[in-house]
Amino acid sequence: MHCFHIPGMSCGGCLASVTKAIRTLDPQAHVEADLENRRIFVRSDKAEASLLDALANAGYPAQAIPAGS
Repeated sequence: MHCFHIPGMSCGGCLASVTKAIRTLDPQAHVEADLENRRIFVRSDKAEASLLDALANAGYPAQAIPAGS
């Protein structure tokens, strides 16, 4: 599972855009969100770098959060 902090994600509309960006890369991805802390949790076989690129290209640059943080 990948965990990302997305500073620009502040509402459900943002989350929908973020989810769409992830699922464009991996249609089978499972995305969970913590809007209050602006984090998403992604279950995907895709590389972390690819997911970060997809988010940045969608206008939501993110930072990876190490597991357990």
